[in-house]
Amino acid sequence: MAMKIRRGDEVTVISGKDRGKSGKVLRVDLAKQRVFVEGLNLVKRHQRAQQTPGSDRPDTAGGVIEKEGPIHVSNVMLIDPKDKKPTRIGIEREDGKRFRVSRRSGMRID
Repeated sequence: MAMKIRRGDEVTVISGKDRGKSGKVLRVDLAKQRVFVEGLNLVKRHQRAQQTPGSDRPDTAGGVIEKEGPIHVSNVMLIDPKDKKPTRIGIEREDGKRFRVSRRSGMRID
C-alpha cells in the first residue's frame, strides 16, 4: 500500500516524545509504515571503529553515534505548503494520474 507521505516532505510530529517538532523526511519504510525525520527521534548507537585491512589507523571513528529512529506514519502530519500548518492529505485523480492534495487549503502538493 502506498503511503501519502514521501521522502523530502516537511512533516510535524503529532504524538510521542518529539510532539510539536517538525523536520524533513529522510526516508520511508513502506513495509513497516515508518518514516525517518531529520533531527527527530534521535537514538544512540555504540559503534566500533572500523579499520581496512593493511592500514594502521581506523577509517571511521568509534564511539556513541546519534542517528534518527523510525516514527510511525500515523504520528506525523504533512505541513501545508500554503499556510505552514499541519494538514491531512487527500488523493485526486486526473487523466489516470494520482495527485496529493492538502485537505486544509485544497492545494496540490505535487
